[in-house]
Amino acid sequence: MDTQPLDLEPAARRITAQLDAVDDGALGAATPCPGVTVGALLAHIEGLAVAFRDAARKEPGPATDSAPSVESGVLETGWRTTLPTALDGMVAAWRAPDAWEGMTRAGGVDLPGQVAGMVALNELVLHGWDLAKATGQPFDAEDAHLRNTLALLADQGDDPSPFGPPVPVAGDAPLLDRAVARGGRRPDWRPEG
Repeated sequence: MDTQPLDLEPAARRITAQLDAVDDGALGAATPCPGVTVGALLAHIEGLAVAFRDAARKEPGPATDSAPSVESGVLETGWRTTLPTALDGMVAAWRAPDAWEGMTRAGGVDLPGQVAGMVALNELVLHGWDLAKATGQPFDAEDAHLRNTLALLADQGDDPSPFGPPVPVAGDAPLLDRAVARGGRRPDWRPEG
């Protein structure tokens, strides 16, 4: 895992850019996360952006004390404005060097700032991929982000990631495929129909 703070902006910007292609009629569509709709995924992304913003600022509270539940997310009216704003706030908070230092809290768990930053990046990368796949959009990510995502998930050994059990892929599969597979996703996932 990279020990230097990484800029979360490319991963957050990628999600924001995808929003224009998300038709309101697609909010009930399936995503690569079983039982999770596009609308619930977007609500989860907005919630995690606020939680990890507060974690970076070392501001514990309701957003940092709750364990995330992607399945039960309810997308609020105005999400096309509030979600990009929440992502921007998260990115800005993780640009502060002290965000990556000391201890913080996210998802109801106390953890080092460095780890919280890597978890935040992991969430953006994997959920950005989920959104792209669910809405038929292309997806790419920086190699450094993919390597850190893969390393973070590999640190869990044989335990399933919070996203599900790892999916087997060839050792020489593309880095993106290995990262999403380690995150419990089938790299070849496609929407039904």
